[in-house]
Amino acid sequence: MSGEQKRSVQPAGKELLKDLRDASEAFVLMSVCTKAPYVVCDKETFDDEVFLFFSGEEAKEEAKRLVGEKIPVGVARIEQKQMLLFYTSLYTMGVNALHIIRDGQEYEVQLENFVKRSEPEKQPDGKVWVENPSLHLTSLYYMQELRRQPGRENDPELREMQEEIAANFGKGRYIAAVQKEGNGVPLVKLKNGDQYQPVFTDILEFQRFNRENSMRPVVVEAKNLPKLLPPQVKGILLNPTGVNMPLMLRRNVETRKAPEKENGEQ
Repeated sequence: MSGEQKRSVQPAGKELLKDLRDASEAFVLMSVCTKAPYVVCDKETFDDEVFLFFSGEEAKEEAKRLVGEKIPVGVARIEQKQMLLFYTSLYTMGVNALHIIRDGQEYEVQLENFVKRSEPEKQPDGKVWVENPSLHLTSLYYMQELRRQPGRENDPELREMQEEIAANFGKGRYIAAVQKEGNGVPLVKLKNGDQYQPVFTDILEFQRFNRENSMRPVVVEAKNLPKLLPPQVKGILLNPTGVNMPLMLRRNVETRKAPEKENGEQ
């Protein structure tokens, strides 16, 4: 939890879980810094969790409290038809728990006890599953802090996150976007004019970027990404519609964290 206030949290009972499954809508706190659900690490349980509400007004009250602590968050409404996709996306983000606030009382729900998912390894027709939850999660924590208080790249806590990001990145495989017509690759230009190639931790992030369905996904191992970069680009932009984190790649060498820059128009 953010702040120093001690808050009583209890496990969710069957009645609350039923209400959560049957709810026509829910509300989640969204980080202004990452355009993704606001994630916290519980100091006692070490669960990585997001905040969920039954009431929009209660969600707004909690958002106001956090903004008062200089944590920029907003509130997003989730319709019932969107809920399964939302919970699935939490798995790809590395989130393992829901922190539910209802009528002033706080509850914790383990995601795996509420929403089951198929085994990622069991894909039909030999399809390759791409998912990088550890990288995605650390990136969210990093950008939440860096954009909240710019200029802290050399703080010990953020330096440790940078090292974790680099280590996780080198172990993964990712999705690159290729135009369906012409086989060109999309590029994103930052405000300073530098160009980056978008790369995605999972298919959900790719689909968010590919809203017009003009691109196809290509799976690439981390070690092969530098070979694919056009010569004019500085590096990759990880999940540009979400965490939007620039990473500079040494061509054919390891990855290092780039200085933070704000994204311009795509």
